[in-house]
Amino acid sequence: MAADLPPTLSIQLVEEPRLLKLKKMFISKFQSTPKFYARAPGRVNLIGEHIDYCGYAVLPMAIEQDILIAAEPLNTPAIHLANTNPLYSDFTTNANNIQINQTEPLWHNYFLCGVKGIEVELAELCSKSERYIGTEGGGMDQSICFLAEKGTAKLIQFNPLRATDVRLPEGVAFLIANSCVEMNKAATSHFNIRVMECRLAAKLLAKSRGLDWKAMAKLQEVQVKLKLSLEEMLAVVEEVLHPAPYSIEEIGKNLGISSKELRTQILSQNTQDVTTFKLYQRAKHVYSEAARVLEFKKICTEAPEDAVQLLGDLMNQSHASCKDLYECSCPELNQLVDICLQFGAIGSRLTGAGWGGCTVSMVPVEKLESFLAHVKEAYYKNNNQRLALGGNSLFATNPGGGATIFLES
Repeated sequence: MAADLPPTLSIQLVEEPRLLKLKKMFISKFQSTPKFYARAPGRVNLIGEHIDYCGYAVLPMAIEQDILIAAEPLNTPAIHLANTNPLYSDFTTNANNIQINQTEPLWHNYFLCGVKGIEVELAELCSKSERYIGTEGGGMDQSICFLAEKGTAKLIQFNPLRATDVRLPEGVAFLIANSCVEMNKAATSHFNIRVMECRLAAKLLAKSRGLDWKAMAKLQEVQVKLKLSLEEMLAVVEEVLHPAPYSIEEIGKNLGISSKELRTQILSQNTQDVTTFKLYQRAKHVYSEAARVLEFKKICTEAPEDAVQLLGDLMNQSHASCKDLYECSCPELNQLVDICLQFGAIGSRLTGAGWGGCTVSMVPVEKLESFLAHVKEAYYKNNNQRLALGGNSLFATNPGGGATIFLES
């Protein structure tokens, strides 16, 4: 399923308080009137973490919370950006000479990277565009943003990009909880190191089975070439890779190339100084997590009597794998998951890149009110920094719609 352009809706701004407020701020800032407005939903990944860039399907949903943009096309190459949050400075640049500094996590870079890649289809475009700021992502966030439909989660598959509806069980709510720990994946190497570890694991596994390892960049490609199941790939990982970290010299020796060639030809720019890589753990997480995604989708489709418990178990297994094998959690996320499980969640896990950010929990609707009260008390109220972030740190959500363009009627 290819990504179509976002739908365009004609609206009365007097009926949309947030858009009306945005219009007034735009006029105050630029002394002109917006010609259109765009909405991009937030998203939460229910299961399938750090496997999209390995070629595997993920299972996210868009949420009802969103970001709004007011825009006006200009007849000049100037780009003027302003943020409603005063913490972010205004920015102006020439569209014909866009420079993106990958070493600084500046807010306007996320707009500029989209401008640099505007000539291909939007969902795949946005995935490729993000790499201009140095992040080797896989496309899950961008795909669900464009392909989401209200009321359903999506199984997102890649190469080619396509989306399948996944109806979530009734009687449960999905709760998003912010750990209040921030991790900018464009400003650190944590994310890209994991991408490179998966890439190196794919090459070593391919080489061990006589495949053209130079043509292999994703763990899913190795599975397809070997025509093995995910369970069989886990057995190959156990046989071929060792749990101890690999030095860059050992990897080069296994592949028959020099350390210099490995750094310059395989590693990304911001991982070339890394000296050790955990290949066994990363590959084991990816293949097991990919299997959990397919099992999650199967349970939602077949809807057995114990579906909610089975889905919760998969979410819990996913978090354990992210924490122990992929090492992309943090103490605050682990604490928050434990609290959510203690106060009624059937399943709870980190969602997103990790090292901070949010958890997603599946909670029976009859326990929702007490769950919210207890989690607020246990995680937020005893910490001034978390308390200062206000009431947006913990909320229930339903599957929301995708990106939309609004025109004032």
